[in-house]
Amino acid sequence: MSGTIDKLPITAAVLAGGRSLRMGVDKTLLDVDGQPLVARVAGAVGEVCAETLVITNRPDALAEAGLGADVRVLQDEVAYQGPLGGLVTALASASHDWMLAVAADMPHLTPGIVRALWELRDGADAVVPVTEKGREPLLALYRVAACLPAAREVLATGRRRPVAVFSKVTTVEVPADALRSVDPDLRSLINVNTPADLIEARDNAEGEPRYVRGGVKLEVVEVSNRRSTRSMPSEMPVTIYLNDREIATTQATPVDLEDLAVGFLLSEGLLSDRESLGAVDVDAKRGLVWVTSAEEVPADIAERARYLTSGCGRGITFASVGHARGLAHVDSQMRVSADALYDLIGDMARRAEMYRDSGGVHACGLAHGTTLQIVREDVGRHNAVDKVLGRAWFDRIPTTDAILLSTGRLSYEMTVKAAKSAVPIAVTRSAVTDLAADIADELGITLVGYARGGKLTVYTAPERIVTSGEEG
Repeated sequence: MSGTIDKLPITAAVLAGGRSLRMGVDKTLLDVDGQPLVARVAGAVGEVCAETLVITNRPDALAEAGLGADVRVLQDEVAYQGPLGGLVTALASASHDWMLAVAADMPHLTPGIVRALWELRDGADAVVPVTEKGREPLLALYRVAACLPAAREVLATGRRRPVAVFSKVTTVEVPADALRSVDPDLRSLINVNTPADLIEARDNAEGEPRYVRGGVKLEVVEVSNRRSTRSMPSEMPVTIYLNDREIATTQATPVDLEDLAVGFLLSEGLLSDRESLGAVDVDAKRGLVWVTSAEEVPADIAERARYLTSGCGRGITFASVGHARGLAHVDSQMRVSADALYDLIGDMARRAEMYRDSGGVHACGLAHGTTLQIVREDVGRHNAVDKVLGRAWFDRIPTTDAILLSTGRLSYEMTVKAAKSAVPIAVTRSAVTDLAADIADELGITLVGYARGGKLTVYTAPERIVTSGEEG
């Protein structure tokens, strides 16, 4: 065998003409595991379909999207007529008798699901999956001869929804569960509509294959000249001084450096009295931050042991595990609902602009009740926490009875930072380490992990989390 897979006589049309109103930016160009969404989807359908089109209202915006040379980019016949307008353009431009319509925001689309739909086309003009939410017209097969006139007729009436076409042609409806043999979790049907959806897609995309033309799966899908529209995470060495004494150097994103420096010094116990704080001077170009305070720098600071953390960005702390276990117990009677935590994670995602644009940084937030008050971002998850806690200290925002939110793993040093600021609840979309849970259990901190996909896991002090059964 040659190792190649025969392609189906289908024209695949990736519909990328939406306005992305819920996302706030052109979501088709957002990065998921090293590829713009539109390129990721085009690559997936290109594995199995003989021809690939991308239908958009702005062809110029896709010039640097990393699409294959054999992908045709076409402009909608009539701009901004919704997905039905894109469907008409695709049907009119198809070179084959059958056309597959897919949305440009389906990051987990698998070629196997296309083949499964193809096998069910006999006697039909359209083949469409059906979920509990209804028919999925943007992961469906259309026979051009029947569906093009039907779609034009519907469009002429002023309607914009592709599902209206199905009542005018012979349609085979495929229960979603029937597709689980090729896509067990039905991830092919997932769309990215909000910043929270984007975070979910990026989390789940790690380790999935990246599809490129020619049937070869590669790890390197693009060579960038650094002038593309896709942003890159920024980092540089940042050195923190307290009263002219060099304290530490960390790799950090060079924004909000005053928050970073104060938060780091606060979490390391080198600052404690807000009234004693003098000035904070930042040289962002050279990555230097000078903090002055009436509080004295410990004489043995140069001799203290430094511990490299498990965090990205070369994290450093003076706090050993033994020191962490001796911190004061966090006593708080606050309670929060699981639904509120989901909402706060979503709010943080919407405000985390660098994470949304590049996918290479972590976000952290501080909330009281259902109100998100601070959001900060950094290449290092521990730096993002320092920035949030530093800003809270600057602005005299209390951290007792607060909720600390993060996109990154909660490890022991993150738990220590929460404990030193008496934060009772820490939540992440990612994992919680066993040592973090041990320390949180001893210190009375509620740790919540994997807060995504409609679920969360409460590892310690669960009495602070109100479930739906307890409400009302």
